[in-house]
Amino acid sequence: MQQTTTRKARLIIILLCIMALISIASLCLLFRPSESAKGLTAHIYQDGDLIESIPLNQVKTSYTLTVTSKDGGSNVIEVRHGAIGIVSADCPDGLCVHQGFIKNTALPITCLPHRLVIQLQKEGDTWD
Repeated sequence: MQQTTTRKARLIIILLCIMALISIASLCLLFRPSESAKGLTAHIYQDGDLIESIPLNQVKTSYTLTVTSKDGGSNVIEVRHGAIGIVSADCPDGLCVHQGFIKNTALPITCLPHRLVIQLQKEGDTWD
């Protein structure tokens, strides 16, 4: 009986260690360091149309630009060296502002009420 309990305890400890390693590896992939600004271009789309492309490695000083939608709504976008984000918007939920600045190609910034998308692309990558 003692031997069976010891085996179960060892098995549980081994499974917990494996789960911890998988969790740590997942977090490392999710929060990996930002990609180098070299070669990253921000593409700003509204209503599916490309309205501006900004090579983020060429940005020397931060600046803002305002994008106005057809319904009169607006988003203020801040461009920095290696990062871009929406700093203010007059949409009802403001989720696009809460997404913060993006520095890699993992996720785009979207503002659904104003139909605005900001997506980063590495040099040499193509979208299908």
